[in-house]
Amino acid sequence: MMMVHRLKVLLVAASFTAVAPQASGEKRYGPGVTDTEILIGQTMPYSGSVSAYGAIGKAQVAYFDAVNAAGGINGRKVKLLSLDDGYMPPKTVEHVRRLVEQDQVLLIFSSVGTSTNMAVRKYLNAKGVPHLFVAGGDSAWGDHEHYPWTMGWMPSFRHEASLYAQHILKTRPNAKIALFSLNDEYGRDYVAGFKAALGEKAKAMIVNEQTYEVTDPTVDTQIVSLKASGADTLMSAMAGKHASQALRKMGEIGWKPAHYTGIASASVRGVLEPAGLDNAVGLISAYYAKLPDTIAFSQDVAIRAYLEWAKKYYDGNAYEGIAAHGYQVAQALEYVLRKCGDDLSRENVMRVATSMTNVEFPMLYPGVRVTTSKTDYYPIEDLVLLRFDGRNWQLAPQPK
Repeated sequence: MMMVHRLKVLLVAASFTAVAPQASGEKRYGPGVTDTEILIGQTMPYSGSVSAYGAIGKAQVAYFDAVNAAGGINGRKVKLLSLDDGYMPPKTVEHVRRLVEQDQVLLIFSSVGTSTNMAVRKYLNAKGVPHLFVAGGDSAWGDHEHYPWTMGWMPSFRHEASLYAQHILKTRPNAKIALFSLNDEYGRDYVAGFKAALGEKAKAMIVNEQTYEVTDPTVDTQIVSLKASGADTLMSAMAGKHASQALRKMGEIGWKPAHYTGIASASVRGVLEPAGLDNAVGLISAYYAKLPDTIAFSQDVAIRAYLEWAKKYYDGNAYEGIAAHGYQVAQALEYVLRKCGDDLSRENVMRVATSMTNVEFPMLYPGVRVTTSKTDYYPIEDLVLLRFDGRNWQLAPQPK
């Protein structure tokens, strides 16, 4: 599928209108649904090397606590079973089987990770269980032909990486590029998208490539090797503590390349603060949603509503972008479930999820809308470039 980067900021006010349930006759329920409850499940890395991303699950549990306190969705309370898989695929498989076969959840929602979700994708599709809004940008989540029950949320990693490559080609055409990535599907997807966008220039411009394993105690050796290559530009696809380690080591050895990094490494509280904020100055990333720690949105209506929600329901740092991600994706699931009305079958959940047209959610960047279809499983395809100034993410100059 051809995807077009929208690089300019669209100054259109985002709004979120309450969605009325679809008109329906007889009630139709899938597993986990009664007249009073909707049971859903997920796995999260509450422990392990990427435990910072557990904030997604914590925020989503808290989001539905708030929804339930306001009366639920069409009179039904939402119960989210959120289990710790430690970002270990075997544990993910164990938990998802339990959620589906024992707990009888209606769907699996926003589970974190590429390798972890890959481990259960085939199983969930064979069972006909909605595998919705996967928390990760692997291009595999858009494979509607082979896996029609699995859908992502954010732009694909390949799409994002191609944006960085295009920016480098326009602003640093003689760059000596180093690549650093996690050695799994997540990292490989970024690298593939980046190289494809560089095209025939990739071989000449890329001077060094390094990878790391999620079980590696440190990444110091790889960072030293990358610097020694003479690279003046770095594109990285890291996550969790390893992203912090890499930035900190770069600061220690005085290596300051133009650094482009994936969304997963952009969290100020979860990644940049542990690395030392001074070591992250100038870092370039891209995103599609409003961040609570970005000055440009400090008075935004949606951000203020989010912070008010957090004061009452969320036991964590509300200024953490990872938590804000969990909150905004929970808004999307609420939309889908409300739209389902009294037809809360698994089939109808997917029917609604694959028929959104220009839907605006309050936490998305102005002008970014959600559109899906039976042949388009990428809800969001727009990104804007951001640059870290030592305190906050700011809009970076967008290439023409």
